[in-house]
Amino acid sequence: MPHIPEPRTLRELRESGHIHRTVKAEIRENLLARLRAGQTRFPGIVGFDDTVLPHLERALLAGHDLVLLGERGQGKTRLIRTVTGLLDEWTPVVDGCEINDHPYTPSCVRCRRLAESEGEELAVSWRHRDERYGEKLATPDTSVGDLIGDVDPIKIAEGRTLGDPETVHYGLVPRSNRGVFSVNELPDLAERIQVSLLNVLEERDIQVRGYNLRLPLDILLIASANPEDYTNRGRIITPLKDRFGAEIRTHYPSSVEDELALIRQEAALDHVGADLPGHLVEVIARFTRLVRESTAVDSRSGVSARFSIAAAETAAASALRRAALTGEERAVARVADLPDIVHTLRGKVEFEVSEEGREIEVLSHLLRRAVAETFRGTLGGADLSALLERFSEGVQVESGPLVPAAELLQRIGPVNGLARIMSRLGIGDESPGHAAAALEFALEGLYLLRRLSKDEVDGTTVYRT
Repeated sequence: MPHIPEPRTLRELRESGHIHRTVKAEIRENLLARLRAGQTRFPGIVGFDDTVLPHLERALLAGHDLVLLGERGQGKTRLIRTVTGLLDEWTPVVDGCEINDHPYTPSCVRCRRLAESEGEELAVSWRHRDERYGEKLATPDTSVGDLIGDVDPIKIAEGRTLGDPETVHYGLVPRSNRGVFSVNELPDLAERIQVSLLNVLEERDIQVRGYNLRLPLDILLIASANPEDYTNRGRIITPLKDRFGAEIRTHYPSSVEDELALIRQEAALDHVGADLPGHLVEVIARFTRLVRESTAVDSRSGVSARFSIAAAETAAASALRRAALTGEERAVARVADLPDIVHTLRGKVEFEVSEEGREIEVLSHLLRRAVAETFRGTLGGADLSALLERFSEGVQVESGPLVPAAELLQRIGPVNGLARIMSRLGIGDESPGHAAAALEFALEGLYLLRRLSKDEVDGTTVYRT
């Protein structure tokens, strides 16, 4: 448990030398400190170092509220949540305050009354930076009360008068006071509700119904939006766009290396409990990029990073299923596990209308291309003559998602140079599962380069000359 600061009253807080800074000042100074020290500013963010992050850092240093604009699955929400790591680890608040007033400058009616009555003995509590983040997914049924606040009928029923400002139930925005608040998919918010954010962004206060209530808010507001929603399904009203200081475009990983790093970071392979060799991770990364670039896919919708993550987890799960059914001690994914991801992930891709009914065919073709590209990059220049010699003797090798690794190795027989093949693929584990994964990948590559033939019947694959 992190160490909580000692001061528990306003007097102790002043004596400790605490200095009150605004949220944006906190973020600016902490960001500058990390920049000077060469430390990571946004942990877990892959592929944005030279594109998105410099723009984000400039916006935060300028103290701007901002909009992240990008297609689905580009990591917008993940990036927003990392901004809270730039806040001070702990910040003091008036004990029990719903909107996290600073003890030096209480703003709500309750805290002002307490400050007048208790003076320097005003009770202080501490909030960790992880608690200073609020988030709302914008939906058409979101109300002003959800975001800003409304009259609380329970407080009225308790005997308070309707004109008492303490009868207000604060919404998500004021409850995130002195922190970071995110509105995801802002264009989906009804235009009349977007109007309620105008004062938050410019005058930095809120107004609730007919109350003479002006609460100065100390908040960093970050919104996310999809470009397609921006123009079609909804839009950000012009006055609200004008109040955001920066609009930053995000993007999908721009290289295979970034795609690989993202899959390895995000896919829950340890949880699945199966090994996914590196060459298959590369196949999935290339497959994802080919799907994004395909003319058969609706580019306006995009192909989420969750596509490649789910593909990796599905391939590993297929290997785990094989191990459970066949009694293998160790589950290692092979090329035979890849076709399963096509059927599983078809729903994650929006196709052009002209491709209706051909979804499986298109994805299967792109997967074969991804395997071929990976094969050329890893084993393209390798000496596979020993493996081909096995087939010159009339051998046929039957494989499939339910063929155990030991049985597959037995069907192929001894292959001179297997260690070199595994080394080229970056496989250091010499277990039967990894050896079978390497050889089956080599067989599939040779088939795609037309050095071998392949027949597929009812989920069974037969490689032959």
